[in-house]
Amino acid sequence: MPRPIAPMMLPPQARSRTVTAVLGPTNTGKTHLAIERMVAHPTGMIGLPLRLLAREVYNRVADRTGIDSVALITGEEKIIPKNPRFWVSTVEAMPLDIVVDFVAIDEVQLAANLDRGHVFTDRILNIRGRSETLLLGAATVRPLLEKLLPGLNVVTRPRMSVLTYVGSKKVSRLPARSAVVAFSSDEVYGIAELLRRQRGGAAVVLGSLSPRTRNAQVELFQNGDVEHLVATDAIGMGLNLDVDHVAFAGNRKYDGYQYRQLTAAEMAQIAGRAGRHTRDGTFGVTGRVDPLDDELVDQIEGHQFNGLKVLQWRNSRLDFSSTAILRQSLDVVPREDGLARAPVGDDIVALEHLLRDSSISDLAKGRDAVELIWDVCQIPDYRKIAPANHAEMLNTIYTHLMRDGAISDDWFNRQVAFADRVDGDIDTLANRIAHIRTWTFVANRPDWLADPAHWQQVTRKIEDKLSDALHDRLTQRFVDRRTSVLMRRLRENAMLEAEITPSGDVLVEGQHIGNLLGFRFAPDAAAEGPDGKTLRAAAQKALAAEIETRADRLSRAENGDFILSSDGTIRWRGEVVAKLAAAEEVLKPSVILLADELLSGAERDKVQERLDLWVKAQVETLLKPLTDLQAAEGLEGLARGVAFRIVENLGILERQDAAEEIRQLDQDMRSSLRKMGVRFGAYNIYVPVLLKPAPSQLLAQLWALKHGALDMEGLSELPQLSASGRTSIPVNPDIDKALYKVVGFRVCGPRAVRVDILERLADIIRPLVSWKPMDADVAPPEGAIQQGGGFTVTVAMTSLLGCAGDDFTQILKSLGYRVETKEVQRPVSVLTLVETPAAAETPVEVAAEDSTEEDAVEGAAAPAVVEEAAASAEAEAAPAETPPEPASAKVAADAEPVEGDSADAAADGSEEMETVTIEIWRPGRGDRRPRRQGAQDGRRAGSQENRAKGGEGRKDSPRGDKRGKGGKGAPRPERNRGLKTFESSPKPKKDKPVDPDSPFAALMALKAGMDKKGKS
Repeated sequence: MPRPIAPMMLPPQARSRTVTAVLGPTNTGKTHLAIERMVAHPTGMIGLPLRLLAREVYNRVADRTGIDSVALITGEEKIIPKNPRFWVSTVEAMPLDIVVDFVAIDEVQLAANLDRGHVFTDRILNIRGRSETLLLGAATVRPLLEKLLPGLNVVTRPRMSVLTYVGSKKVSRLPARSAVVAFSSDEVYGIAELLRRQRGGAAVVLGSLSPRTRNAQVELFQNGDVEHLVATDAIGMGLNLDVDHVAFAGNRKYDGYQYRQLTAAEMAQIAGRAGRHTRDGTFGVTGRVDPLDDELVDQIEGHQFNGLKVLQWRNSRLDFSSTAILRQSLDVVPREDGLARAPVGDDIVALEHLLRDSSISDLAKGRDAVELIWDVCQIPDYRKIAPANHAEMLNTIYTHLMRDGAISDDWFNRQVAFADRVDGDIDTLANRIAHIRTWTFVANRPDWLADPAHWQQVTRKIEDKLSDALHDRLTQRFVDRRTSVLMRRLRENAMLEAEITPSGDVLVEGQHIGNLLGFRFAPDAAAEGPDGKTLRAAAQKALAAEIETRADRLSRAENGDFILSSDGTIRWRGEVVAKLAAAEEVLKPSVILLADELLSGAERDKVQERLDLWVKAQVETLLKPLTDLQAAEGLEGLARGVAFRIVENLGILERQDAAEEIRQLDQDMRSSLRKMGVRFGAYNIYVPVLLKPAPSQLLAQLWALKHGALDMEGLSELPQLSASGRTSIPVNPDIDKALYKVVGFRVCGPRAVRVDILERLADIIRPLVSWKPMDADVAPPEGAIQQGGGFTVTVAMTSLLGCAGDDFTQILKSLGYRVETKEVQRPVSVLTLVETPAAAETPVEVAAEDSTEEDAVEGAAAPAVVEEAAASAEAEAAPAETPPEPASAKVAADAEPVEGDSADAAADGSEEMETVTIEIWRPGRGDRRPRRQGAQDGRRAGSQENRAKGGEGRKDSPRGDKRGKGGKGAPRPERNRGLKTFESSPKPKKDKPVDPDSPFAALMALKAGMDKKGKS
């Protein structure tokens, strides 16, 4: 079948339609994202840079969607079911005559490659999905993509793990799970031989290997048969490996034109294979290469590289009218900035060779003949022989096709038979594989052979057989778990030399037998066997000396050298040396030293003492308010008991759980607790400093040690959510509710709200409930109602908590508020306000109140402690995203004023009125009536009117249960039972001075200063 002509080049203004560029370094999950996006569409196609990677993606898509839904197309392999939905292909083999909903092109930075770049450029500029097109690659191509595709949407993805340079290491001392990169087959073989002798063997990956052989070698490395991989830069793209370290054994390569230094971007592409998913990786050089300079290291570690200058381009709108015109169309130069004409490729060289033969040029007459000769020139030169020899083979194929209509089976069979042998060494087998890959490519052309399906099976079978034979040869040569040096030393019964590298590798005669992790020796499983005991015995002396040295260094280490990990382990300079364990007191955990018997005596005691001291200092520093409250210095009487309750609850005590004790605290006791960081809130008595990320995370770990395990659900997520600045989060039923409280959240129905945010909510609600108009014509403030004693939900409330609707309703109900509905009249024109977007969020104003705490609680609908109102603006939460305003809040805000002036306007007939239903929230519960308390306990519940004016309510209502100030059980004087507002508060009692350290004193001083300034 003739090669379909590429579609007409899209104009620049239309190229970015449906296109998104996803750019970033290696290990960012770009290819995974493309697969997920493709299978979400009805149809899709993805172009990949390598046949090996195409096969891997094909298998993944087939597992997801079924083998009958996906097709695989490469130059050497075609698997096409009857009605495929998805097409996985190499970029060169992408079918250009089908239309799909989704298209992805991987590694688009290869558009700058001198050999293949023009193909990538053509796909970037011309192939599009109807609904979505993804361009995946490195950030170096971004400037050119934005220039060639105006209006392109660019998404950058960060690397999921950290890449770190570790300097130079000898090949024999490279850590396990390392890949050594060289740039010639001779270098690869030499390094692999060295690793076989000293480290037990290595897998080998070369670009000339068939995909089957490469997969088999990679499997040796992946399953742990060998701990090292030696490869060319073929691993830089398309191979997903569990590599922890990449070592460069060279930094120069032959690129087909010259020997040159690797660019920073090329080195990063290779080094980026170290680390997988979230596991960090390292890179460095071997002794054969000079250490990398600092600037280059910074570029690779920071993924910052110079942008590409040009993309390679070749005209894809070829004219096959004649061979001369074909040559002219191939010579067309690009006319856009950012594109450069590609160098002469192998196919053009082959065409020139063929046309020099007069017999071929005579046959190449007419459009079909010219198109066919160009199609024949696309056969890759896998054998990498001389261009003239390759052209001779193409000459024979073209002659068969033109004269006979198909390639002769006899001739084709003879060519295939040359490769059908498995004897010979590694290079011989590699050459045969290259030879058979050529005939596999030819067999996959559906109209070049009489029976292409038969020959596809034949060539595939031969290639697989050769690939397996080559894998066996490589394994025999480069994998040997017993090194000749070690065996010779053991036979001679000589003293084995052991050493410990700075990275903790334990070597005996250069063979890795394990790692020293902190104060524990972890033997390498590969070093076990008949001689394993001998190897460990040889290492004992070196291990004992190293552990003693480490113990001395740790005992003198600074606090900054230690960290507490999320799994409860203590790390010293990155090494795990101990772990925390639960003790009798939450704030005094035990420290269990993780060490072998080699650490003993005075050295062990020294290490234990230093770790105990560090843990104590860590708790006392991050949780100082709790330790101060536990010591209770300066606290007397009932204040000591409240402090104990706060410590017992790790810094957050629900007010209703200690209502009796709080009520009995006098101002001196409260002042002493406030000086120790305690804040008296409407719903919680808490320590704001402990809500910060570091104390919160430490508290969660200590609580988990005492009450469960460090692997309990939510322990890693909740401290992160707390540190993110979110004011409320959805409640996960699988997470212990007590854990929410430990990290500073209170569970309120379906959401958990930060305790300091609840106090800010109380500050907003309090003046709304207390509001009462002095004049009947005065409209209430937003959220207040005309009669007072209740409120409606406002944008400020929902914005503060970051939620609205039913979630916000459930939060209010959990706090003890009850809701009632009411029908009101309002102008019909108000509907336009409801349909328009909510106005900008108004900041929450905190009223400065100078009344006593008891007066404030009794006079407020939400029982917030007034002395904390001024401090609530200092809450440490980051503002939450403004949620959509609930419809009920909008209607309520607009409806209430109608009872005044708007109602009169309606009576005059100037506006059409309508009846709407609003929600009004009031303190207390609606499911049962408030209970009267007997005089014997000093409490009383007033009438409905008294409760509306700030009188006593039910014990479990938000206002709490407060005693009168005239003595136990005495009724409050009439003058104190009037309505209190945030604008007018009673004077402090004369028989007791105001605490100079309280917020009220500061506010009174500020007010006095402002009055004095105004008078002057």
